[in-house]
Amino acid sequence: MESRIEAAAERHARGYNCAQAVACTYADKVGMDETTLFKACEGLGLGMGGMEGTCGALSGACVLAGLADSTGDLTHPTSKGSTYALSRQMVTEFAHEAGATACHDLKGRETGVVLTPCLRCIDIACELVEKTLFSG
Repeated sequence: MESRIEAAAERHARGYNCAQAVACTYADKVGMDETTLFKACEGLGLGMGGMEGTCGALSGACVLAGLADSTGDLTHPTSKGSTYALSRQMVTEFAHEAGATACHDLKGRETGVVLTPCLRCIDIACELVEKTLFSG
C-alpha cells in the first residue's frame, strides 16, 4: 500500500482534527464513508473533547483498529482481544516514538517543552496504522 501520510497532513491543514485526519485517510480501507468517520471522530480531537487526554491521532488509529479487526458480531463478540492487541501495539510504539500518549504531555503544557507537534503525531499514527493494520 502506498503511504497516505501526506493525505492525512492535508486533511489536518483543511481543519480536520488529528483523529479525523488519521481515521478519514483510511476510510476506504475499513469500508466506511468518510463523512460518517469524520462525525464519529469529531469528539476525539484535542485529546478527547479538548481535554488534552489521549492524543487524537492515536485515538483515530485505535478507531481504525476496531473497524479493521472487529467481527461486528453483536451476539457473540469475540474479536475484542485481537483488536485490543493491535491497539496496544500501536499505543506502545506511539509512546516510544512520540515520548508520550497524552496531548497535554505532547504539547508540553506543564514543562513548556513540546515533545511532539501535532503534525508529527499524525505522521507517527499513520505510520503505525499502515504497518500494523494494512501491511498485509
